Amino acid sequence: MPLSDTDLADLVRWRRYLHTMPEISGDEHQTAAAVVRFLDGAAPDAIVTGLGGTGVAAVFNGAAPGPTVMFRAELDALPIAEISEIAHRSRIAGKGHMCGHDGHMAILAGLALVFGRARPAKGRVVLLFQPAEENGAGAAAVLADPKFHSLKPDFAFALHNMPGIPLGVSWIKEGPANCASCGLKITFSGKTAHASMPETGMSPAPAIAALIPALSALRTGTLAGGDLVLATVTHVTIGEPAFGIAPGHGELWVTLRTVWDADMADLRALTEDMARAMAAEHGLQVSFSYHDEFGHCVNHPEAAAIIRRALEAEGLPHAEGEAFRASEDFGRFGTVAKSAMLFLGAGETHPALHNPDYDFPDQLIPTGAHIFLAIARDLLG
Repeated sequence: MPLSDTDLADLVRWRRYLHTMPEISGDEHQTAAAVVRFLDGAAPDAIVTGLGGTGVAAVFNGAAPGPTVMFRAELDALPIAEISEIAHRSRIAGKGHMCGHDGHMAILAGLALVFGRARPAKGRVVLLFQPAEENGAGAAAVLADPKFHSLKPDFAFALHNMPGIPLGVSWIKEGPANCASCGLKITFSGKTAHASMPETGMSPAPAIAALIPALSALRTGTLAGGDLVLATVTHVTIGEPAFGIAPGHGELWVTLRTVWDADMADLRALTEDMARAMAAEHGLQVSFSYHDEFGHCVNHPEAAAIIRRALEAEGLPHAEGEAFRASEDFGRFGTVAKSAMLFLGAGETHPALHNPDYDFPDQLIPTGAHIFLAIARDLLG
């Protein structure tokens, strides 16, 4: 392992520093600045800033022509208040690195140290620190940024730590790795009335009350392909907080989830049709807006095979994984490169992702760096 004990101690300290200063999607300015300061010490051939907003990329060029290999980590944290008492707990009220993106950044920082001392034999390595993964906007923004065009990779790799998998064990598979998902806000508009005469108004309450169980009943097999379908109601509001007014307005928020993008289009259409039918039945107007949109994340067979080959060559434990219901916007890089994501076990009893007591296991920093370096050696020498 080309990272020394001193390197690893520095990476742990840096990761814990990032943990104290979480910033949510689109607001990762101080985090990006911390990444740039660290990368400066590794002296890459180029540092690109402001990618897709706050994104940062470091480029390490090899001596001979070859492919461009990109490794990606995420900059953003979550609007979740941390409840742990660890010394490096969040210092920002209501925000925390409850998904481990601080650890993913530390893994890429380890790669920067290695390639800063010894460039790849050929091609180039791009280390991308991507903004706004948690709301699904970051990868699309990076891809749309003209500055990314010169960085366009031939291969793209990422990992995500995963509680529930034994510590240090990797899961990798070809095909679907993460589901497509989106947030749908359904807004019903009717007419208020005096609470003593509700029949003179048009309340959205009956329509929403009927739509909630109908959406919750959507399950695998609903669509023609027979793959996973899931609609999760996440928020409901009806009327004003007053006892004298029968409501005339209501919102229902639901997260839609499918394995494939094509199925997502069908599920959107089905859900909108259900809501329109409820609105018509109760004399309401209905409108729709979409948020936090994630495409499916599909591992390219060649990229997945490269990960598996690296794991086997290094004698690192791994198993055939399964597609996760959770979404991940890394899949968008599959539109420009052969891409694959692996899942790295955080421990079978480790607090789950997005739990308020979650903290990234520091033991995974050398493991993740080891895996990525093995992939780089395979492709770039």
